[in-house]
Amino acid sequence: MILKAQHISKKYSNRLVVDNLSISIEEGQIVGLLGPNGAGKTTFFYIIAGILNSDSGKVFINEKEITNQKVAQRAQRGIAYLPQEPSIFRRLTVKENLMAALEQRKDLQSPERAKELMHLTEEFYLKPFLDTKALKLSGGERRRVEIARALASKPVFLLLDEPFAGIDPIAVSELKKTLSRLKERGIGVLISDHNVREAMNICDKVLIMNQGKNIAEGLPKDIKENDLVKEVYLGKDY
Repeated sequence: MILKAQHISKKYSNRLVVDNLSISIEEGQIVGLLGPNGAGKTTFFYIIAGILNSDSGKVFINEKEITNQKVAQRAQRGIAYLPQEPSIFRRLTVKENLMAALEQRKDLQSPERAKELMHLTEEFYLKPFLDTKALKLSGGERRRVEIARALASKPVFLLLDEPFAGIDPIAVSELKKTLSRLKERGIGVLISDHNVREAMNICDKVLIMNQGKNIAEGLPKDIKENDLVKEVYLGKDY
């Protein structure tokens, strides 16, 4: 499967924030949406996620248009969205958070839910925290629970808004390993983040935005050498 946004534009007060942008994410691919502050990447990301409507352009899963579908409808088609802000129930335990997500799965009976719960806790190293309330988790632990919750719905694509924000270097390293495992599972991942070094290191492909436009797109190793990207975003010493 492939998730595509084609020729997306968005204006705010006559200012073109997203200017005829296109992007595609395939299964098993990690794609980075990067750029300086004010580039328009958050608006573009929100349009792909279904949080904002575009003024023009279309969004597809394969050839099925989902342009006018909201976040919940896109979730039914296999798109999971994780915001930068904490999205788990802080006063529930890790187990309760995961079960709340698994109970939305109408295809699972109780024994199957329990089995899936164990699978998720083992895959994301959450077993020691099952009875821990979410408010007591570190930033990295919380992120793992959020991703495990998202995977409970069996998504094909995962959209991560600022996944490296607010977590320490050890947690960043753990999160990168988690993203690699998602890729191995065949899940397509779109990342929008300000941590350019970490995003560049984990992504298969990156798109660099500036002033609403696509100024460069391709392999991270090629983007790092792009003179325009260095001038407006990375700096000469990157």
